[in-house]
Amino acid sequence: MGHAVHSAHTRAELDRVLLTGPFHLALRAALAVRGLPLQRVQHHLAHRGIKVGVTSLSYWQQGARRPRRPESLRAVRALEDVLGLPENSLLRLLPGDGAPGPQCPAAPSPRTPAAASAAVERLLTGLGRPADGGLHTMGHHERVRIGPGGELLGRDSQKIVRARRDGVDRLLAVHRGDAGWDPARVTVRATENCRPGRVRYDRDAGVLVAELLLDARLRSGETYLLCYGFEDGTAGPSGEYLRGFRDSGGQYVLQIRFDTAALPVRCRHFAQNSPGAARICRAELAPSGRHPSVHLVDQEVRPGIQGIDWQWER
Repeated sequence: MGHAVHSAHTRAELDRVLLTGPFHLALRAALAVRGLPLQRVQHHLAHRGIKVGVTSLSYWQQGARRPRRPESLRAVRALEDVLGLPENSLLRLLPGDGAPGPQCPAAPSPRTPAAASAAVERLLTGLGRPADGGLHTMGHHERVRIGPGGELLGRDSQKIVRARRDGVDRLLAVHRGDAGWDPARVTVRATENCRPGRVRYDRDAGVLVAELLLDARLRSGETYLLCYGFEDGTAGPSGEYLRGFRDSGGQYVLQIRFDTAALPVRCRHFAQNSPGAARICRAELAPSGRHPSVHLVDQEVRPGIQGIDWQWER
């Protein structure tokens, strides 16, 4: 009985959003009504001679991308058939393709780089100390895992630090979630020489700060190695991973590993002087190997931002 009520409610929501838009919400509601996973949708489309990636479908229903190319619009027309929708019911919600779609004023986003940086500062202050709390990073190796739907599954860090003063016994680690994430379901893992402490997050800004308690209280100049990570996988497709640096010195290595079922069409290593500055392309990257991945190595970081971004569809 409960399932029937839920289905009726979902059908009513679908009828409403097919009239009002936007496209991604209508597609998401239609998928919910049919109960089809994206892999099955891709299979149905392939039987109709249309090739579209699961990642692209995921992007469309998340609103991260809008179908624009002729072959993408053919896929949308076929989706209407696969999902049992009236002809042009999805196409009309794409402005410039068929009837004009509803126009919604753009709302100010709390996920701008400046807003995210301000949220990080606020969370760090709330935990009572600045980032790294008196530790200088000598080396940081990050491994980021991207799932079959393009989502950020998680990341692992190995960090070598040196104490700037006596008595340092903790480190604050920052994790950034993608649009649609659920920070309450993100797990902090302390895998070597530390244990998890307090966790604070700002859902709208997409940032989480975790306190990692060291297994020793350090003396000034003493070095320490720790390993930790975050398990996420709660958001939609990811398109970048970046790391901000306040100080000079130390090696930074970032590896992005992709699932063989979802490979980007383009990757690049970029740098920024500040969160609001233009991105400078350092190198074009191509996933390779049995476990496809790309990486960057900076032997001596400077204040600013380093990262890798990628595109799922041209």
